[in-house]
Amino acid sequence: MKIGIPKEIKTNENRVSLVPAGAEALAAAGHTVIVETGAGLGSGFSDAQYQAAGAQIGKDADAVWAAADMIVKVKEPIEPEWKRIRRGQVIFTYFHFAANEQLTRAHLTSGAICIAYETVELPSRELPLLTPMSEVAGRMAVQEGAKYLEKLNGGRGILLSGVPGVPPAKVVILGAGVVGVNAAKIAAGMGASVVILDISLERLRYLSDVMPANVQLVFSDRHNLLAQIANADLIIGAVLIHGGVAPKLIRREDLKTMRPGAVIVDVSVDQGGCIETTHPTTHENPTFIVDGVVHYGVANMPGGVPTTSTLALTNATLPYVLKLANKGYRLALKESSALLNGLNIINSKVTHRKVAEAFGMDYLPAESFLD
Repeated sequence: MKIGIPKEIKTNENRVSLVPAGAEALAAAGHTVIVETGAGLGSGFSDAQYQAAGAQIGKDADAVWAAADMIVKVKEPIEPEWKRIRRGQVIFTYFHFAANEQLTRAHLTSGAICIAYETVELPSRELPLLTPMSEVAGRMAVQEGAKYLEKLNGGRGILLSGVPGVPPAKVVILGAGVVGVNAAKIAAGMGASVVILDISLERLRYLSDVMPANVQLVFSDRHNLLAQIANADLIIGAVLIHGGVAPKLIRREDLKTMRPGAVIVDVSVDQGGCIETTHPTTHENPTFIVDGVVHYGVANMPGGVPTTSTLALTNATLPYVLKLANKGYRLALKESSALLNGLNIINSKVTHRKVAEAFGMDYLPAESFLD
């Protein structure tokens, strides 16, 4: 199989979907790997390293897309890339279709086979290709939130850890999944007073056994949410609906109950956001202020630490890339229920229920396309 690795062109996206070690593994299995020139530079990998691993270097994006049977990316193809997609071409990347109707319709029109990292799901309900970036984003959320709590950045002028004689900041985390737990670890480690809200009592009981004493676990309902955000310094949105749009937990009118200069970091933004007033931002212009509350909405947070993120992502994705390449997408999907869960679009049809529900589209089970 010919596997294309284009350079990511989303604003300030420096990750790459395959490292030289992955290219070497694919080449050893008999596949042709075509890496767009410069694709790995943002993550510290040169064209020469890919060539030494057995990859070919494509002179530009058009050459890579035109030659490849399967495109492996990090982020969803954006509008300038849509014209390059070929009918029947496999695209394996993060899509987050349920948050973007225009993106969904463009890929339906393209006729591509779209397999989304974020909906590859194991029988245990674990999301193995979303987990590494959720770990990075959760940890970064505290790092970024601490920065924007500084007065010069529009925040309250609060030090997350406090100092002897001065209490620490209060960090409220919405959701106790991978993002939320990783955010809590970092915030607690920095000495903040941390509250995690979640609707799963089972999850809260588990976390009560493993989290440090400065992390409180609170059942998430409307009353408890409002009580916690009223005196929060930093709020981290970490809600995930598998393959679907995040629910809006904090409403516009709720901001008036919050402290001026408080910071919201909505990690759920690439799934539509769990804060009503959030919208996607970029690393160049990461924040905006609504009703005195600083909002951070960067949709590709891990792109800010591309070396760490690329290695973490490709550690998880390479086995699935090899499976798709070695067996072809049809057999790979038949043999792997996890990969089958990742199939979102095929033959211009939506095969993920949450995506179809988001836009009132017809849904057809993925299995029906594999006979």
